[in-house]
Amino acid sequence: MLRGDLGLVGIPGVIFTPTEGLGLPAVAFGHDWMQHPDRYLSLLRHLASWGIVAAAPSSQCGPLPSHTRFSADLRTALDVCVGVRLGDGAISVDRQRLALAGHGTGGGCAVLAATGRAEDESVAAVVTLALAETWPSAIDAARTVTAPALHLAAGKDQVSPPAAGAEPVAETWGGPVTLRRLPKANHLGFLDGWMWFDALLAGGPQASTARLTRSLMTGFLLHQLVGEHRCAQLTTGRVKGTTVELSR
Repeated sequence: MLRGDLGLVGIPGVIFTPTEGLGLPAVAFGHDWMQHPDRYLSLLRHLASWGIVAAAPSSQCGPLPSHTRFSADLRTALDVCVGVRLGDGAISVDRQRLALAGHGTGGGCAVLAATGRAEDESVAAVVTLALAETWPSAIDAARTVTAPALHLAAGKDQVSPPAAGAEPVAETWGGPVTLRRLPKANHLGFLDGWMWFDALLAGGPQASTARLTRSLMTGFLLHQLVGEHRCAQLTTGRVKGTTVELSR
């Protein structure tokens, strides 16, 4: 796979792609509060290894981020994926195969970004991990998003409990939606490595949570973006270590 720098086209961040391929699917991924894309590298690389271009802006990493601006950066990242030939021209992205995803407030911003795209540029899927509420409200925005969504809730999340984030978003979602709970996961379980900042929050990176998330997210995106029906089980079916709380 290949790694690139979004900064070359005017937005800070990273992008991972397969070594080649035309008409590929793409996802823009939003980091959580006070986090950086470097803490999601295993997830981004995994997506690229399965043929999905993964772009992660590194803007709004400070303590007082603008959720509106970050959601705009996520939309810009998708525009870059579609509008720029990647990998020395050997890679292109299909405008009809776009998704938005994110962790914590990045998940909330992904929801906001999904509402901000023009009708002819709407996304085909949304994924959130331990979604946290944003300003403007991701819960309110969810009503207007009709793209299929997978929301992964961390059962031991003390930063953004499911009842305050993933659950109300899933309940008000405007399209097909699945809410899957990872009972043993904490809010930081989706991250790579440890940082001093983790000590200020409850929990920490969990290898098992990260592995499970990679499988669930990749399967969902392959199902929704490229029609890989063999991955449908990972969306609504039984998966060890998780429970489906809502599916409609």
